[in-house]
Amino acid sequence: MGTALGVVLFFLLPLGERPLVDVLAVLLTLGELAVRIRLGMMLSLLLPCGEAALVLLVVFVLVVCHRCPPSFVDESTHAILRYVGRMDTEVLVIGGGSTGTGVARDAAMRGFEAVLVERRDLADGTTGRFHGLLHSGGRYVVKDPPAARECVPENAILRRIAADSIEDTGGLFVTTPYDDPDYADLFVAGCLDTGVPVQEIAVSEALRREPRLNPRISRAFAVPDASIDAWKTVWSCARSAEEHGARVLAYHRVLDLARSDGRVVGAFVRNEQTGEELQIHADVVVNASGAWAGQIAAMAGCKVEILPGKGIMIAMNHRLVNTVINRCKLPADGDILVPIRTVSVIGTTDVRIGDPDAAEATQEEIDQMLEEGEKLVPGFREARALRVWAGVRPLFQETRAEDLDTRDVTRSHTLLDHERRDGVAGLLTITGGKTTTFRLMAEVTVDAVCDHLGTKRPCRTADEPLPDSEDGGHYWLGARLAAREPVPESEEIVCECELITRTRLEEAIARRGTSSLDDLRRTLRLGMGPCQGGFCIYRATGILHAQRRLDHATANAALLDFLQERWKGVHPILYGDQLRQARLDDWIFQGILDVAHLPE
Repeated sequence: MGTALGVVLFFLLPLGERPLVDVLAVLLTLGELAVRIRLGMMLSLLLPCGEAALVLLVVFVLVVCHRCPPSFVDESTHAILRYVGRMDTEVLVIGGGSTGTGVARDAAMRGFEAVLVERRDLADGTTGRFHGLLHSGGRYVVKDPPAARECVPENAILRRIAADSIEDTGGLFVTTPYDDPDYADLFVAGCLDTGVPVQEIAVSEALRREPRLNPRISRAFAVPDASIDAWKTVWSCARSAEEHGARVLAYHRVLDLARSDGRVVGAFVRNEQTGEELQIHADVVVNASGAWAGQIAAMAGCKVEILPGKGIMIAMNHRLVNTVINRCKLPADGDILVPIRTVSVIGTTDVRIGDPDAAEATQEEIDQMLEEGEKLVPGFREARALRVWAGVRPLFQETRAEDLDTRDVTRSHTLLDHERRDGVAGLLTITGGKTTTFRLMAEVTVDAVCDHLGTKRPCRTADEPLPDSEDGGHYWLGARLAAREPVPESEEIVCECELITRTRLEEAIARRGTSSLDDLRRTLRLGMGPCQGGFCIYRATGILHAQRRLDHATANAALLDFLQERWKGVHPILYGDQLRQARLDDWIFQGILDVAHLPE
């Protein structure tokens, strides 16, 4: 061994400090690689060959590091560091929101091999953080007609293919005493121009439908708005994609894009739950990462300037209205109230921020939402507010001024072909748009994938329903209660607010294969009612512990993580009845269960 080290130093020392560092780094990398992917067999073959083999290996590394182009060394070293496993596919989709899962489903239905990766749970980003409106297009008929025209046909399509996720609430645009009365005529003209179905109804009829509405409204217009369960829609898309052969990998973070000869050929990803890393080779990579699309594009050297538009929303503890209510004015803060499942949600603000991961609701924004709610529903402030949260819109405009207001950016979608735009082949970015138009966005994206791969395959997503929507029946708020009424004591109910039975919870745990109660919340709406998990989450933890055979530390951690996540959205709006509810929850978890001192 002494002779081998002498030869190594003979080659390295005349070249200075950098070669020595480089070679040692590569040798350490090879050692790490050997441990991680169990290359014991290879080493057992190499070492008996003697010192000469070691010397040749080191000299080879030295030559590679200092005789080859720097780009080759950087990419090769990066590949060694990242490459633990490999997966090959035709289409790699980055982003697990409505657009990403829609792209994966469309690609798989057209017969492409498809893989989707998402850094957290599906619909954990923008898609899972909006008010739940299925747009008629009415909000955009005056200010953004192209976005309105996109919404009109997609609204009708989603009502067919995602019926089980949609409640046909209908929508009203109403002119309150605080709104410009002249806008109503502009609104009607805009609806006629863009094709949004509209009908003016008598104020008395509007108040009959919604008795809590401001009685001083002067005009009212009916449009085909509805509410949509975004989480259910996304998971239905994911299930459909998997049924057609796609692979959906939640909790897989993209570390970098893989490139070769100026072309994107895949990505390096890490499983955030196990730490394992994987190289995914793909013929085409689709960047559908929403507000984070600029970060992904930058990995390929492409500049995509997303304007993250933060919007906050507040969920009230029951349905103050049963119809989507919009103020008849240009889109502004706090001008819409959406009934979604057992609650109603008021929104939203639109504030440009720098980091989409740093979106938080301020007290000023919360007060503004509550004040604007009073203008739609008098007494709104006295109602019980459950939770506040912030989402981030992925707004995009190719040319823009630095001081551009996000309210002035179109809500229409944009598809970027980076080969034509930036000279980087193999990468497409789909951004902008909204959940209402996700299917259309997926269609135009996969059409572009077909062009890149030199094939023509028709899209079928507008015709084939998602799982659980085959019968075309829309969601009805009382459906689960009605189904239980003949035999009210037939099964244990775990979550009374959302009527989640033990069977449904156990089925979701088995299907998701997760140890996270927050994942189950998104799947079932577990703990999203007035008690915010106060009466159900400890029961769910026990069932999760038993079914997943978790050790006590993992189960306890799941409970604490859920409580902490719920607290983030509750504490900014604690007043009145919700403050009393929070105090009761605190007595349950801190006093009776003593969660602060659970065994580790």
